[in-house]
Amino acid sequence: MSVVIAPPGHASAYLVRAAVTAPSVYNTQPWYFVADGDRGIQVYADPDRGMPRTDPNGRELVVSCGAALFNIRLAMRHLGFAPVVRPFPRPHDPTLLARVGWGPYARPTGDEQRMYGALRRRHTVRGPFRNDPLPAGMVDALRVQATEEGAVLHVVDDVASRKHLAALVKEAEGMHRKDPGHTAEQASWTWRSAQPRTDGVPADVSVAHPDCTGFAGRDYAGLTSMFPVPPGRWPAPAGLVAVLSTDRDDRLAWLRAGQALERILLYAAAQGVMAAFHTQPLEVARLRTRLRREFLPGDFPQMILRLGFAPVQRIVPRRPAAEVLLR
Repeated sequence: MSVVIAPPGHASAYLVRAAVTAPSVYNTQPWYFVADGDRGIQVYADPDRGMPRTDPNGRELVVSCGAALFNIRLAMRHLGFAPVVRPFPRPHDPTLLARVGWGPYARPTGDEQRMYGALRRRHTVRGPFRNDPLPAGMVDALRVQATEEGAVLHVVDDVASRKHLAALVKEAEGMHRKDPGHTAEQASWTWRSAQPRTDGVPADVSVAHPDCTGFAGRDYAGLTSMFPVPPGRWPAPAGLVAVLSTDRDDRLAWLRAGQALERILLYAAAQGVMAAFHTQPLEVARLRTRLRREFLPGDFPQMILRLGFAPVQRIVPRRPAAEVLLR
């Protein structure tokens, strides 16, 4: 297919600049976009940016692209248009995830405007939170935001369940650290400050030990090989712990989960609340099955996250819109 880079002033570039702020597994940014003339934009998954060891079925890749899709919808709403989304419009092409068209004029709501304003403030936390409580009413509001996208946000608030979930995260992360294939894949998306990139994760993204909270984090800097036991542990509780789920487990559900996730993240970020992700148990088939059986009878877990106030802001780089927008 012959393609040209879309001109910077094109409406599609505006949408893509919003889309690329979405979170993605290892900041792989596994997407690209095709301008559909004046009719809208197409959202594609980029299989070359997949992670076969971490995400063999491409579930997290599609969830990541779903988050970018929500940002496109939100950018359209910011301009006062109702987006018209057609998921998987070309069944023979599994990389084409959605076509988004410009719908009729519709004034954006206050929540939509606040979420749009949080697009570039939202960032992923890799480490502990401050101990400040969440704003009043936020938990219920986040549940509503998830429901709006056809997902369910399960808050894990009792001590025993949190410890059990943390143990599953620790077990999965321990398996990842011992797997040479997985550590090599993680290393391929980790970079040192001397060789900055516009994708992947900088090794010094967090100065904290990955095991300093009750929920083990990914070890980008290789700290656990030097310090198997963290020098200190952040006092519990370390934020609100939740699991995002859907009633199905196919590509459409994954795309829906990504949109629900980003809607939750931006609603929270508009009030200064950020998220940390702990998807490791979802990357091990037997642990994901166990988590589903023990925490979500009937539903499928798509994301594990903590929410709270970040001690510092650290936004990882994004590829420019011109690099991912084709016409």
